[in-house]
Amino acid sequence: MPNTSAAKRELRVAEKRHARNKSHKSMTKSKITGAEKLISSGDLEAAKQAVNVAASSLDKAIGKGVLHRNSAARRKARLVRKLNKAAAQPKAQASEAEPPKA
Repeated sequence: MPNTSAAKRELRVAEKRHARNKSHKSMTKSKITGAEKLISSGDLEAAKQAVNVAASSLDKAIGKGVLHRNSAARRKARLVRKLNKAAAQPKAQASEAEPPKA
């Protein structure tokens, strides 16, 4: 328990910051999860838009000091890697399905 008035004030400020940061972090995680679900469902156009929204949300979290820039960069890279893998997968399956014409 804080003893001085300055310590009490800092505790109140810390609680407000914690609530604000938790809200931003939760919103960002929700956007990332939504993008991952669209990627796994195969809806690539909607997934691209969702990935852009999630990346933007991560960038905003960096600006607000909620996330470290390296952590956000890692999350964006993983998300884009999943999207690129899903985009390359149907092309490979389509080429295997059609036998070559000789």
